[in-house]
Amino acid sequence: MAVIYQCRHCKQQIGAFHQEAVDTDHLGLDQLTEEERVDMVQMHENGNIEIKTICENCQDALESNPHYHELDNFIQ
Repeated sequence: MAVIYQCRHCKQQIGAFHQEAVDTDHLGLDQLTEEERVDMVQMHENGNIEIKTICENCQDALESNPHYHELDNFIQ
């Protein structure tokens, strides 16, 4: 099983780790609301967990250009 962190904007893989079993509470997923969990966490049939987050480059772009928050996709 792998836990994969991927930027929700540019789709760059930020990090990943492989482990036999993962307790999602140790990942902090229990701290998310149900809506956040649906938006950010995807369980794959092969057992992998994909977590949508934001990379530093996209975070910097959003901070420098606050109007990007209005867009569904600011990466062209």
